[in-house]
Amino acid sequence: MIAKPVVMLDFETTGLSPAQGARITEVAALRIIDGRIVERFVSLINCEVYIPSDITALTGITQAMVDSAPPVAKVLPELLRFIGNDALAAHNASFDAKFLAAESERLALQAAYSELICSLLLSRRLAPGLGSYSLSRLAASLGIRFSGQAHRAEADAEVSAQVLLHLCAQLQRRHGRQVEPAMLAAINRLPAAKVPGFLQQQAA
Repeated sequence: MIAKPVVMLDFETTGLSPAQGARITEVAALRIIDGRIVERFVSLINCEVYIPSDITALTGITQAMVDSAPPVAKVLPELLRFIGNDALAAHNASFDAKFLAAESERLALQAAYSELICSLLLSRRLAPGLGSYSLSRLAASLGIRFSGQAHRAEADAEVSAQVLLHLCAQLQRRHGRQVEPAMLAAINRLPAAKVPGFLQQQAA
């Protein structure tokens, strides 16, 4: 279905922006090969920061949970090794990518993923006209169910992976061949009006 491995990433965080001091509290990275999740990296993360009460209410992640979790200096290098140079995907990928970059920079490390794929942008390009592209509503509209608690990293990453695979199956039916991660990243970068022409070129 997807010609090369893709790692679906999801972070839970203390806020919306690392530039405003938000840090990561949990990560899930799921490696997708041949349309299946074949490997997982999942961990709570201790960044030695305060967990706001509204974040605990949303995610269920408490101060005690992160205080007893492995430190970010241990988790981040392991995460980067797990991702390697495979393509990286996330729902609203710019959010997760900026946290990955910020936490890596703190430790003088750098991610080496080959492509960045956003399942949110892909959904808007390939399934236009839906009422909402939030992960929960998009999944519901596609008949994809959460197997765990929403707003926890592993459950969100699993659903995001299923959304991505659904979209890739759509593309494969159109073109009759496996989908390259580079093609998905290219669709992300295009204005919506140019996507049909691009897909026609790919099918030619």
